[in-house]
Amino acid sequence: MPTALITGITGQDGSYLAEFLLGKGYKVVGMIRRSSTVTWERVKHIIDDIEIVQGDLYDQSSLTNIVSETKPDEIYNLAAQSFVPTSWSHPTLTGEVTGIGVTRLLEVMRMFAPEAHFYQASSSEMFGKVREVPQNEDTPFYPRSPYGVAKTYGHWITVNYRESYNIFAISGILFNHESPRRGLEFVTRKITHAVARIKLGLQDNLGLGNLEARRDWGYAKDYVKAMWMMLQQEEPEDIVVGTGETKSVRDFCEAAFNYVNLNYEDYVFQDPRFYRPAEVDLLVADPKKAHEKLGWKPTVNFQELVELMVEADLKKVRDQQ
Repeated sequence: MPTALITGITGQDGSYLAEFLLGKGYKVVGMIRRSSTVTWERVKHIIDDIEIVQGDLYDQSSLTNIVSETKPDEIYNLAAQSFVPTSWSHPTLTGEVTGIGVTRLLEVMRMFAPEAHFYQASSSEMFGKVREVPQNEDTPFYPRSPYGVAKTYGHWITVNYRESYNIFAISGILFNHESPRRGLEFVTRKITHAVARIKLGLQDNLGLGNLEARRDWGYAKDYVKAMWMMLQQEEPEDIVVGTGETKSVRDFCEAAFNYVNLNYEDYVFQDPRFYRPAEVDLLVADPKKAHEKLGWKPTVNFQELVELMVEADLKKVRDQQ
């Protein structure tokens, strides 16, 4: 039974990945930060099947204890300060956790689990002010937020450790991936949750920032499978994962409201508070390498993703009434 260590296991990706690995027969160890309040909602249905350990990407000694004791075969570093707007108000925190934290974990792996396979959750936000369309593994980075800068550091330190120490360390450059488990602070879930509340008469309107920003949106459950597939390769290579299609925030609004037979224009207004200091206008993946090297392709399209998120929020809101 192989052992997988997942940092950020209580997040969207961590919970889906834990489910997937349990289905593959793994022993799953999940790292959580020591906190007075831990959100267990996403993993409560599998909590008896996983081992939870306390650690922090801020604290190298806690990482040392975890890796030396659990001896993982695979390490998935999904923990981060991952909300882009927060990275402007907490830039040094974002840098410490999302950037330097990767180095701490790689250094511990190098010393105590050098044979393990390491996955770093890189982000399409690293492309930022894009140099070419679509974006692939060779597209230069131009991050436009402290989050994007920190992810770029985490990406390159992973490459550096792979090349310097000959360890199996890869970065998956994942484009936006969503699900009903997405946090309410993210624009996609903010939209679908609002649609449910508006449809049920609990909310009047929805304020959003830039409606013209375009993203490559996929389903998180598909993307965690790609993470695992990357670590099963004979040679470590960084790979872009996305759908290859781009949609605007406006498109997402239209699809979500249409699903419940409402016109988004009657409810959505633009609020300057939600504009970013530096906007990322267009992200769209070239997933050719993921198709050819991994045999990976998404199973859920944009329309299906929007509909399953709205449906889940309708159920959630009804159950809370």
